[in-house]
Formats: sequence, C-alpha cells, structure tokens
Amino acid sequence: MTKQGTSYSLTADSALFLDRRSVAYVGSAIEFLLTPRLRDCHAHLTEAVRRGGTALGEGMLNPENPDWVNYARGMMPVARRPAEIIAAELRKEGEAHKVLDIAASHGMFGISVAKQNPAAHIYASDWKNVLEVARKNADEMGVGNRYHLIPGSAFETDFGNGYDLALITNLLHGFDTPTCTKLMRKVHVALNPEGRAAIAEYVPNPDRVSPPAAAAFSLTMLAATPSGDAYTFAELEAVSKAAGFTRVELSPAELGRNRLVIAYR
Repeated sequence: MTKQGTSYSLTADSALFLDRRSVAYVGSAIEFLLTPRLRDCHAHLTEAVRRGGTALGEGMLNPENPDWVNYARGMMPVARRPAEIIAAELRKEGEAHKVLDIAASHGMFGISVAKQNPAAHIYASDWKNVLEVARKNADEMGVGNRYHLIPGSAFETDFGNGYDLALITNLLHGFDTPTCTKLMRKVHVALNPEGRAAIAEYVPNPDRVSPPAAAAFSLTMLAATPSGDAYTFAELEAVSKAAGFTRVELSPAELGRNRLVIAYR
C-alpha cells in the first residue's frame, strides 16, 4: 500500500488484483473459500483423518451443490490467466473444432479455447445451476453462439463423440483412482482418433510433500471429499493409460499452482 498524509491506497500492482473494478480482481474467491459447508468439512478434520475421507457424507460432492455456483462466480478471475495459458499451449499442436469441457464451472477454460480457435464449438458439462454462470460468461465474452451445454453429472450424461479436445480441469482430484479411470475411459471414447485430453490439476512431486501448495491440497481433499487426492504425474499417467490413452506428457507451461497434463488418444 501507499500512504499520503493519513490516507492509504493500493499500489498499481495490488490494485490490479484487489480493486473490484479490475478484471483481475481476486477478492471474490472468498465467496467460495468461506462457504459454510467447506468450513464445516475442515472443522471435522480429525474425524476425516481417522476415516480416511470427509466426515460429512459426500462432503462437497453432493449433486447440485450451490457452493459450486459460488465457486464459478468467485474463482473466475483467478482462473482467467491460467485458462489463457492452457488455451495457447494447446493451440500449438493444431486447431480444435469440437471441444468438450468437463466440469466447466465458470467456463473460462472452454471460453479461452474458443477464442484461440475461431471455428471451435465448446460443449460444456457441469451441473445445470453451475452452467448458468458459464453461459453468462460465454455470452459476455463473445462466444455464446459457439457454446453448448451438457447439464448433469459428468459420470452419467452422454457426451456424444467426435471431439478433438477434452478439457478436464480441477476435477480428478475429487475422486479415487478407479473413478478417475472410469471417467477417462468415457473421455477416450468421446475423442477422435487423434484427440487429446488436457488435464489441469495440482500435481505434487513424487515425494508428495512438495511443492507446498500441491501437497497441502491433499489435505483439502481429505477434509472435503470421500476419497479425493492430489495426484502425482505418475499417478495421472497410470490412470490415463489404463483408460486407453497411448501417451501422456507433463507440459512445461507455467500455470501458477496447477500443472497441465496432456493425454493423447
């Protein structure tokens, strides 16, 4: 902050992220991080450790959970830059025309791909109440005419087929490896023969205690989900190959706390 007389104000750098009028404002993230159910999950951490999973039933994974609407609204500014980086990285390997965005949330990952690929149509999968946020963002960002909704559970809805690219961002950490493998098999079937699946996740190193943010995220999954975890690259690679993908790579792209893993059909 800066001080002039008895008045304090934000510096130009801090205003970019803390001024509500800025497109990069991140203060809205607190709308999700302090939701009562998420706080309650962490309040029962001791029991979660004893059980090996959340002490509150399905934790944050109950269907149509309104907290994910708060997530979509509040975390959109935080996701904006990583989404742009991922879209640019994926565009290097060619244009995508039909794109599946699983757990689309705020829609920024699919929207960013649509902007990088002018002919691409995005098919966004998430709960109906969450997709309302994604649809609004797509319309406001000028890609609404190429943005299509697939409401419902990603494990139950029909994705269709013929996709060049599937986006699986911040989803796999919510489930155990058999469930992740089941979903990745479904994605594999939906892709074209030359298709790719782009996975964005917290990815701890093999020691599972570094980097700190990725390691700590495992604790969040323990508190908030029945069987979720932060998976190493080797674990994500094994899941993808068990689902039928032939090659899996860890992208060098810098996304902040997340990493980009690309699985090739």
